[in-house]
Order: sequence, then structure tokens, then C-alpha cells
Amino acid sequence: MEHLEDTWAETAVGAGMGALDLRRLGDTTFEGDSLPMPGGRVFGGQVLSQAVLAAGLTVDEAHAVHSMHGYFLRPGDASKPITFEVELLRDGRSFTARRTHALQGGAPILSVIASFQLPQAGPEHQVVMPEVPRPDELPSGVDILAPFAGHPTADFWLESAPFDVRHVEGSIFVKPDAAPKAYQTAWMRVRQPIEASDLVHRALIAFGSDQVILEPALRRHGASWATPNMSFASLDHAIWWHRPARADEWLLFVQDATTAQGGRGLTGAWVFAEDGRLVASVAQEGMLRMPHLESAR
Repeated sequence: MEHLEDTWAETAVGAGMGALDLRRLGDTTFEGDSLPMPGGRVFGGQVLSQAVLAAGLTVDEAHAVHSMHGYFLRPGDASKPITFEVELLRDGRSFTARRTHALQGGAPILSVIASFQLPQAGPEHQVVMPEVPRPDELPSGVDILAPFAGHPTADFWLESAPFDVRHVEGSIFVKPDAAPKAYQTAWMRVRQPIEASDLVHRALIAFGSDQVILEPALRRHGASWATPNMSFASLDHAIWWHRPARADEWLLFVQDATTAQGGRGLTGAWVFAEDGRLVASVAQEGMLRMPHLESAR
């Protein structure tokens, strides 16, 4: 099993890093490929990370991306390349801003504005990381999904998803939380060490954040990723990077589901490094359609 896990990890991390290997078509135009998806739709976190990376490739590397706000506009086709067109909005002394459109067939599937900043001194404070079990005390996603190898969805998470996710309150990959709650804590990291720039690590944090960000809303309403006939989609996504961090080291996502109404749910996360530094904050509104709630009435 250990050899198989290593093979899966190598394949998955290779696929994830391959998606971030953008081809430059011009000074502000890039092209990238997608992870193979069981339903054929582009994974939102992947295209977010690609859009951030494309923007960053037009900015002096001394500026670090500190925030990103994006809207998912159309489903993307994972079998076709994505073109990224970057618009130079501002080049200031401290702050630089870029807009990136991710396009397929000439139509935008995602629009992102990202802001970059030169390092500077200022006041410091943060919330405190909660005490939770360490990641080596928790089952990995591979442990949970390996018995289902051969199923297309399980195979995607085993062989194509570059992140190891370990849920403190128990995974909802295959069954709902036995005691539904509107919060969760989960450890995440890239499944193998990688050598990459700070920009790529920040892009990977955006990539991984979309993998778990809606889970507290599913958990709150007694759903799992395997709930029949449920549909969901990311509508918009925001991330603020506060401090440098590596995506191949454990990050703790402390999450909640603030509200759900009108077929939409709002979720958020604080992201901590193992040493307790708050390295990012994330928010997303997603579409949630849960027929199992209607049938239970």
C-alpha cells in the first residue's frame, strides 16, 4: 500500500504542477491545461491558481500577491486549454494590480483581480490558532478513499488531486457528518515536497483552498460529496495572503459556514501554518442545491 500511495502522490503532484506550468503566448497572454476531471468540468481551484500565477508573471517578483477576488462565470472544459489574458491595471510604488480573464472559446470562464505589494513594515497582530490533533494523528484522504479505487471520483482524488487533506472532525468524502455542524478544521499540504517560488506556493494555497472551502456548508446540512443528486458550484472566491508559507508544509484550515439561503452558501477559513502563524484568509459563496433536504420534509 505504501508503494501505491507514493505512486499516486507522484502522479497527482506531477499533474497539479503541470497545470501550473503556463505557456507564454505573449507579454500578457498565457495558456494552461487542466487536471482530468471525472465530470469533465475544470476544477475551480486549479483555474484560480493559474489566473493568480499568470498575473504574477507580469509583475516584478519583489511584489508578493496579497489578495485576489474572482468570479466563476462559466463551467470550463477540462479537455481543452485555457487562455489567460492579463490586464495591467496599476503599477504603483508599493502596490500593483492586475486583472486576469481565463478564456475558453473566446468566452471568460473566470475573471480575477489580484493585488501585489512590496514588503514593508507595519503593525502586527493575528487571531490565535486553535489546539487540534496533529496531522499525523489523523487518517489521510488516501486512507479513506483507497478502498474505493476504481471509482472515477475516488480515482481523481487519489491520482490527480495534489493535496493531502486530513479532517479533524472526520471526512465527508463518502458519508455525512454524524453530528452536523457549521464548522470544520482540516489539515492540508501538497502530497510531496516541491521546489517552487513564493508565487507558486501562494498560487497552490489558492488551488487547495477551493478543495475544502464549501465543506462546512455541506457538513451543516447533513451532506457529503457522495450525496445523491446534490449539485454545487463556486460562484466567487476571495483570498488574502498575510504571511509567506509553503504549500508542501501542513496548513490548518479553520472553517465555518456563516449562512445559507436562496440556493447559496457563504463559507470562510483562516489558514494557519504549523507554527501558529496566520498565513491566509479565504471566503467563498457557492451555489448549493440539496434535493435530500426536500425529500426529508
